[in-house]
Amino acid sequence: MIIVMKPHAPEDAVQRVTKAVESKGLETHLSRGKEVTIIGVVGDKNRLCNDNILLLPFVDKLVPITESYKLVNKKFHPEPTTVTVGNHIIGPNTLTVMAGPCAVETREQLFIIARNVKAAGAQILRGGAYKPRTSPYSFQGLEEEGLRYMQEAGREFGLNTICEVISQEAINAAVKYVDMIQIGARNMQNFQLLREAGKSGLPVLLKRGIAATIDEWLNAAEYIISEGNPNVVLCERGIRTYETATRNTLDLSAVPVIRSKTHLPIIVDPSHATGVYSYVPPLAKAAVACGADGLMIEVHNDPEHALSDGPQSLTFDRFDRLMEDLNPYIQLSERTL
Repeated sequence: MIIVMKPHAPEDAVQRVTKAVESKGLETHLSRGKEVTIIGVVGDKNRLCNDNILLLPFVDKLVPITESYKLVNKKFHPEPTTVTVGNHIIGPNTLTVMAGPCAVETREQLFIIARNVKAAGAQILRGGAYKPRTSPYSFQGLEEEGLRYMQEAGREFGLNTICEVISQEAINAAVKYVDMIQIGARNMQNFQLLREAGKSGLPVLLKRGIAATIDEWLNAAEYIISEGNPNVVLCERGIRTYETATRNTLDLSAVPVIRSKTHLPIIVDPSHATGVYSYVPPLAKAAVACGADGLMIEVHNDPEHALSDGPQSLTFDRFDRLMEDLNPYIQLSERTL
């Protein structure tokens, strides 16, 4: 449930309502707009006497929340959220580009890639130090050594950094080295990991699960935010369908749907969605045109010999061309619904 205050309600009236709700053992979350303050109520609303709340000064109305997710709900927080990653802000009126290799292979490789994606305009360096792979015999990542390389490359080239985490141990290591952690598609409903990510203190990129509905995805984000971490960015990366022409099926309709349901930023990963480098640029442009707040693009200095996901990685030339081509799409893109 949310309690909508009347326009320009004074602070003492807001605090009176908040105390009345919290006295019943419920949590409150304030969302302050230019004119209207909304008080979100989390918990068993049956503890409240709605009539009594409506009688308090400057209360306009009570609105029930029928969705199972509350904190990520746009009704709770009508204004779009911005998430700060290092010295960069993800959210409305910006286009964030996260770029780098699927897996950190060597320090030299990462430095070469970081230098080039920075020159092309990327703000965040992505790289996998922990690689959950379909086959147990595939390259699994350099783990903490890879995280150290990420930190060094980020500092050297002025890039913020993001890395996927797959366990509590990985989170404990990542917080020492990177600016943002990622929960991958395979772990979207690893609820304990989501809670630990919420406790980490770092902003979190939450990828959509392989076959997850949008409501399941938003409920996963709720786990993170319920631990006191509001800095969550959603990432659409394609879902599994009957189609085999691409690695996954990129659901670009998720961008406007997410905008209608939540205040959280959303970015799109066309690399994992398609699995084919030549499909990445057109879908990246489409993602920006339909209002995504950013992109995650895999870039490699030698895709043919990459230890992970070479076929979907862009070369430096192709990435440079994509960044140049994105300019008109950025200008056309509507940043709000």
